[in-house]
Amino acid sequence: MSDIKKVVLAYSGGLDTSVIAKWLQQTYNCEVVTFTADIGQGEEVEPARAKAEAMGIKEIYIEDLREEFVRDYVYPMFRANTIYEGEYLLGTSIARPLIAKRLVEIAEATGADAVSHGATGKGNDQVRFELGAYALTPGIKVIAPWREWDLNSRDRLMAYAAEHEIPVDFKKAGTKSPYSMDANLLHISYEGGILEDPWAEAEEDMWRWTVSPEAAPDEAEYVDLTYAAGDIVAVNGKALSPANVLAELNRLGGKHGVGRLDIVENRYVGMKSRGCYETPGGTIMLRAHRAIESLTLDRESAHLKDSLMPKYAELIYNGYWWSPERLAMQKLIDATQECVNGEVRLKLYKGNVILVGRRSEDSLFDASIATFDDDAGAYNQKDAEGFIKLNALRLRIAARAGRKLS
Repeated sequence: MSDIKKVVLAYSGGLDTSVIAKWLQQTYNCEVVTFTADIGQGEEVEPARAKAEAMGIKEIYIEDLREEFVRDYVYPMFRANTIYEGEYLLGTSIARPLIAKRLVEIAEATGADAVSHGATGKGNDQVRFELGAYALTPGIKVIAPWREWDLNSRDRLMAYAAEHEIPVDFKKAGTKSPYSMDANLLHISYEGGILEDPWAEAEEDMWRWTVSPEAAPDEAEYVDLTYAAGDIVAVNGKALSPANVLAELNRLGGKHGVGRLDIVENRYVGMKSRGCYETPGGTIMLRAHRAIESLTLDRESAHLKDSLMPKYAELIYNGYWWSPERLAMQKLIDATQECVNGEVRLKLYKGNVILVGRRSEDSLFDASIATFDDDAGAYNQKDAEGFIKLNALRLRIAARAGRKLS
């Protein structure tokens, strides 16, 4: 007999997790608690309550986590200008530690023995959910049905749902979607279908958040972003909460065809995966943050951040948000942001985010020194001679010693 008496399930209300809820009840003879998070996926989450109740589930958690998601996860990540493998803005990756945190918190609050998720055994999400759960609650039991059951196809899932009278929208479920999608306030992702052929172009009607650059307005739109300590606090002069900032930038970017991405990425489990992403607000945020940092950050601080960023991105992608190394790096990153204040002006036009201006009271740009006109003695150009000779000393010594350069 299983020692699992109660399980908290990350529950979307869709086919997979509805089947999982019933499967957990049957396989483990346990009570199931459902947790549904609204992190800005753009779909109603309340219907999940009725579906859970129909399966006899008594404890149902439905939470609006949009502000926490952007404030405590997206914003800290963007302070580091984070991109994975040069392109991916980590929209799926950054949502997982928050869900994992709430799963184990609810497990503790309800006296549950285990948590469960609907991630498959091929993907990154199983790693992210479970590393987060174990980091926060080391003794927690994790149940991953996709690694245990034989319901390894959509047809088998639907047959199981029908057999056990699981409340699924069969009209919707029976119409096979060509893509596996994940959405939150930062992005929406697409995998599967024709995208499994890396040569095949994504169909135009796949994209949901952005118009094609060709169909975008013929007139550019300007947007002003206000920064305080590295975070956007206002859009076009209007103060907004973190979640509302991202929602507004998604709207503006989507309107102008900004933020489409088609990549083949290296999953942590070892395989390559082709995915398409829409990240309109995040694309704007990355461009703007680098712009305000260019004005306010010391050179060596900026270069140190850039050198650390690939490792930081890898930690998030691989599920190590709660690791001591990520937390240590975050402290360093956040410490650099104290003077990252000011305004950035961008122009959005047919898929492009064009920087046109930046200003800050904490600017390190000194026009009296950088000018091409008469600097009135602010910079002594003769000083450069000694600077160059000192930096060339080791090169000259090596050359005199006959060291080959090729």
